[in-house]
Amino acid sequence: MGFEDLKLSQALPEAAGRPVGLSIVVPVYRGAATVGRLVEALSALNPEGGLEVVLVNDGSPDNSGEVCRALAATATIPLTYVEHARNFGEHNAVMTGLRHARGAYVITMDDDLQNPPEEVLKLYDHARLGGWDVVYTRYAEKKHEGWRNLGSRFANGVADMLLDKPKGLYLSSFRCMSALVVAEVARYSGPYPYVDGLIMQVTQRIDSIEVMHLARAEGRSNYTLKRLVLLWLNLATNFSILPLRLAILAGVAMGILGLLGAIAVVVEALIGSGTPSGWASSMTTTLLLAGVQFLILGVLGEYVGRAFLSANGKPQGVVREVVPPRIPEDRGQ
Repeated sequence: MGFEDLKLSQALPEAAGRPVGLSIVVPVYRGAATVGRLVEALSALNPEGGLEVVLVNDGSPDNSGEVCRALAATATIPLTYVEHARNFGEHNAVMTGLRHARGAYVITMDDDLQNPPEEVLKLYDHARLGGWDVVYTRYAEKKHEGWRNLGSRFANGVADMLLDKPKGLYLSSFRCMSALVVAEVARYSGPYPYVDGLIMQVTQRIDSIEVMHLARAEGRSNYTLKRLVLLWLNLATNFSILPLRLAILAGVAMGILGLLGAIAVVVEALIGSGTPSGWASSMTTTLLLAGVQFLILGVLGEYVGRAFLSANGKPQGVVREVVPPRIPEDRGQ
């Protein structure tokens, strides 16, 4: 048990000892306009075993913190508010939320209302009644911008190659996990978590269901191209050595091409057909080889850099504040 979890259990020993059927973890970033509506809709649900909500404010620059504190004070369901000291990223915020969740099952979902809260029970019941460790959601039609959909397809295609996951499984942030999986995933303390990669290391008892996907209620996506690239790097370098193996293959392939080129030059000189290929071909070959070498060095540097930062204790997330839920007896009594 970490210091943050110990602090929470000391602050609310009764609640900490009472698990619920379902916990919903919501990373909040620029969600002041929507998180209230989300919590209100979730409060109307009545899942088997009860419900709690964990809101993790990931250093949001708007007034999401004030909105979440107000929700914690007035919510009709147990609601825990956790605030990060700065922005660490969605997956880091989810990891913090998982450590504060008490449910037999835990659903993670975004704060933008693109996943209808009504679908929560459908997802929960499918996992609970089917005995699945993890259930992902898939969409008949995604209401993201075109470049986001393209990026998602690319990331899932890469995940098919790098992760030991069921072929074609769509990795959605709207997912349900059993307490077993949550406990194992939450053990990871590295600074670059990729929740789906951690899940695949724990279980293969995974299923998916189709749910609705709505257009964003407010504003625009918090995922920029830079954030998507960084997320892809977490996937590519934290849970597979395939990029290193591809770098080796690239080096071998270029070595073979260089050998064939050398043989061609020797043969051309021996048969006396004229001067061997000149400056243009030499420069092309040199630039091509240099490009591949720099690519390989870049891949190696990414691995070494991440290992260096992990060894130096770069934090996965720093919790500034935890507002525990009100005592459950307060509800309806």
